Amino acid sequence: MSTKKGLHPKNIHNQGYDFKLLVEKYPKLSEFIIEKFEKETIDFSDPIAVKEFNKALLAAHYNIKHWNFSDENLCPPIPGRVDYIHHLADLVAGEENVTVLDIGTGASCIYPLLGIVVYDWNFVATDIDLDSLDYAQDIIDDNDFTDKVELRQQFKEEHILEGIIEEGDAFTVTMCNPPFYKSAEEARGANRRKSRNLGNNTVRNFAGNSNELWYIGGEKAFLHTYLYESSKYPKVSKWFTSLVSKKENVESLQNSGKKLGVKEFKVIPMHQGNKVTRIVCWRFI
Repeated sequence: MSTKKGLHPKNIHNQGYDFKLLVEKYPKLSEFIIEKFEKETIDFSDPIAVKEFNKALLAAHYNIKHWNFSDENLCPPIPGRVDYIHHLADLVAGEENVTVLDIGTGASCIYPLLGIVVYDWNFVATDIDLDSLDYAQDIIDDNDFTDKVELRQQFKEEHILEGIIEEGDAFTVTMCNPPFYKSAEEARGANRRKSRNLGNNTVRNFAGNSNELWYIGGEKAFLHTYLYESSKYPKVSKWFTSLVSKKENVESLQNSGKKLGVKEFKVIPMHQGNKVTRIVCWRFI
């Protein structure tokens, strides 16, 4: 097994993938295994294979047996998602009874699942889309996590924290994987380019409904709305955090944070293969 460079030291996927173990724990994966360069793998341009592969990872390493949602929704890559969780654990090290606010949990409810299994955290998870929340609730119920996760619907798509925060809320950390694109057309164009790069046999490599993929103004607008709304609830969370794909968005966020009274601002680099991203973290207290 080859080492996955750049992942968090505690990430169990640092040493690559044991396909024998994955098939043992999730036999259906055997239907999708192929041999490439004399090694077992899957066709990562096949969205169904990718989804089954991630189901196998959850079954083998996290004892998550039930993870079903529409193929129209994003299928998150487990190694990268659990990396965010591990970095947050470093950020809140020493805190007891950690409670996390997950903004935009999606149909997969992936961050709560991983945070519960790996660190026994509690979650409040939000989403705009009711169908996504229904899938997430089924996943929570089927895995017996009903006492660990509360779901809340955001009814106003322009807001992120407003309409979600309730009296008495106190979070250790808030997390978010924001929409990347500025419009549905931009998302579709990027999807087409990625599909061509992966091969003509690709039907849908990058699924995702509208709220998962785009926000008016794109990632930058989303992040600045999130930052501004966090300044209206400075004490509700000890840390506010988000993934940031575009490096150029970090500086403008930091500058705006200073004007809004941010006490501390951190940037945590993340790497997965050739992909480079980062977590931005800020606090007011």
